[in-house]
Amino acid sequence: MATAPGRRPDVSRLAQIRARLELPFNQRAVGLLDGRHLSIYRGQGQDFDDLSLYSPGDDVGDIDWKSSARSGIPVIKRYVRQNNLDVILAVDTGIAMSATAASGEPKAEVAGFAAAVLAFVAHDRGDRVGLVAVDAERTVLLPARGGSAHLELVLRRLEAAYDGAAPAGDLDRLVERVLTLFPRRALVVLVTDEERPGPEHAHMLRLLRTRHEVLVLAVANVDPTGARAHDVEDGRTWPAFLRGRAGLDRAVTDARAERRARAAQVLRDARVLGVVMAGTDDALTQLIAMLGQRRHALR
Repeated sequence: MATAPGRRPDVSRLAQIRARLELPFNQRAVGLLDGRHLSIYRGQGQDFDDLSLYSPGDDVGDIDWKSSARSGIPVIKRYVRQNNLDVILAVDTGIAMSATAASGEPKAEVAGFAAAVLAFVAHDRGDRVGLVAVDAERTVLLPARGGSAHLELVLRRLEAAYDGAAPAGDLDRLVERVLTLFPRRALVVLVTDEERPGPEHAHMLRLLRTRHEVLVLAVANVDPTGARAHDVEDGRTWPAFLRGRAGLDRAVTDARAERRARAAQVLRDARVLGVVMAGTDDALTQLIAMLGQRRHALR
């Protein structure tokens, strides 16, 4: 369900993102993104160093309960801090992402903005940022690197990857590309729409989660019964004589809620955090909430 995107001024994409981020948000987001990162190994993403006696003020989450039981006193694990992490934007660029978001904006604009915000925050804390943008036929790849020039390139290539004439999306292919191209543990930001990942993607998502830490940014669809909505694949619109029928509207609402619930369950089963964003206006609030959940989960 598409909306023709407006013409953007030819200015730095990085400057556009900076202009929309207030300093307090950026400082808070950097703090929430900082810290320990989940890993397939015990130790929550840090290299194990040694055992030490528990002292008041230590994180109780670091207590080694088995060692404490054997010794009869509280013992904690010490870790070598990992300061930097590759952040990989794994972006679904299928035709569905050229549809209209719940806010009335192009879904590609909402998805691109949210991905750019996290990329900017990662850049601010010294992480390297990479891009994998995939649909059923095409792959756009940029390796993870640091620096403002590289971040600008990532944002430009991400913007160009969205195409109203794109083929269908392929989330399994996107995940497979990430697993193949980025063997080193990273924070993977999976960007798609509200109905994905679905049950059919559960296996690949769990596999991705064993290799990397994963966050999902999903863009909510526009109300399909609204006057602005049309199908991006065949151009069909909701017939005017069907609009406003209470029973039909309720059935559509229930079907959308069921699909979204299935997607949310897939994330819970894979122990992956995600948000559904209606538009760019609420994206910052949603991202802060998700990063706060992530920080809490790592404790």
